[in-house]
Amino acid sequence: MTTARRDFAIRAERAHAPDSTISRTAARALAVLRIGTGFVFLWAFVDKLLGLGYATPAERAWINGGSPTRGFLSNVDIGPFAGFFHSIAGAAWADWLFMLGLLGIGVALILGIGLRPAAVAATVMMAAMWLAELPLAQQTNAGEPSGSTNPLVDYHVIYALAAIVAAATYAGHTWGLGRWWASLPLVQKNRWLI
Repeated sequence: MTTARRDFAIRAERAHAPDSTISRTAARALAVLRIGTGFVFLWAFVDKLLGLGYATPAERAWINGGSPTRGFLSNVDIGPFAGFFHSIAGAAWADWLFMLGLLGIGVALILGIGLRPAAVAATVMMAAMWLAELPLAQQTNAGEPSGSTNPLVDYHVIYALAAIVAAATYAGHTWGLGRWWASLPLVQKNRWLI
């Protein structure tokens, strides 16, 4: 990309930054949404890493030899993808990918940096988890009620949308390090890192 084209793209992005098109209250509300969503991901990482006793008991903590994916994926009993999810449950690569995803998404959202890659990662992770739980199904593979309360929009979709909205509205500029991040030479040359 030529310098002139890059400068034009940067000016165009700045013109659409949240502080130029939305109210201060809306920018703050988006910052709260960003930080809250980031905390959901970061908390899941910490709980699975240390076994704080919420979703993960201490004896199944990752630092104690537990697997962050085994419990969830080995209990998938809905839909045509159950076999696939069972086959990757507890795999070292799946554990690392899952935990790095939770950590990276959580930190990026809380700090307000790298929101575009975080939104992509959150969407991919949430789509995979949505497929695993398959809220479309009214019954498990054993014929029991699935417990799904909404066949399309559940918390996985809401978390992905929250990450996308944070990235699209430059929510990292308010109460975050987004402006500083966007000014870094690496990010200036690779705008997808915003």
